[in-house]
Amino acid sequence: MDMAPRWAEGYGFQVRAERYGSDQLKHGSSDVANLDGADRYVDTLWLEGVYTFKPAIRATVKIPYVDQERSRQGVTQRNSGLGDVIVGLPLKRYRNQGSVTQNWGITPSIRMPTGDDSGDFPISDGSWDVGLSLSYAWENPLIYQLYDLYYWKEGSGSNGMQSGDSWGLDVNVGLHPWHSNETDSGVFLLWDVSARHEDAPNGRNLTTAAGGNRVQTGPVFIYYLDNFMVRGEYKFLAYEHVDGTGLSRGEQYSMAVGFTF
Repeated sequence: MDMAPRWAEGYGFQVRAERYGSDQLKHGSSDVANLDGADRYVDTLWLEGVYTFKPAIRATVKIPYVDQERSRQGVTQRNSGLGDVIVGLPLKRYRNQGSVTQNWGITPSIRMPTGDDSGDFPISDGSWDVGLSLSYAWENPLIYQLYDLYYWKEGSGSNGMQSGDSWGLDVNVGLHPWHSNETDSGVFLLWDVSARHEDAPNGRNLTTAAGGNRVQTGPVFIYYLDNFMVRGEYKFLAYEHVDGTGLSRGEQYSMAVGFTF
């Protein structure tokens, strides 16, 4: 959850459920009539792990299980199974000044084509992808801030598929209004803003409908107790522009439970 562990030889894992989708058809940034009754919904269950060699060097793995469905003109396509596994190497530089802690980070990542790339609605395009993230976090006992700028370079997929490159900015800003030293428990109340641009895929890519730009935003709630954390998140679309005509991403929900050791 971008917060723990921060000690040498610490490790942890979390299970995160995520859902998005809609039946809203858009042309550019305008809503248009959905005469074909098209829709798309994607549920992903993530198993995510982290190991901290020392505070400045850690390794992460993200393993998704995807259950997706889309319909058009009364025809429904479904697919479920293991998605593309992501491995990252977050490198951070911490600086502590009294009650203030801040860090800069850079994270190279690799996304491996472990998902199913067959059928009419494949989970993966079958490509090896590389990513890079630049982040900055700042916090004191009351305020928390995280800014993360990232880029994904998509490789050539199987069966002629090619997803578009993407870049984005994630921002988490909010309050740490309560903490108990006796039980090592507390609450974070944050607001998330996620801006993303995705280049249009080629015409043979069956995993995504279109590229475009979007800004999602919404509240985040985090509760922690010793080595246990719970995070709930809801994001709605503040802005969306689809390349050509395609389905809106819609609202997004996420719930995670994590443990550190």
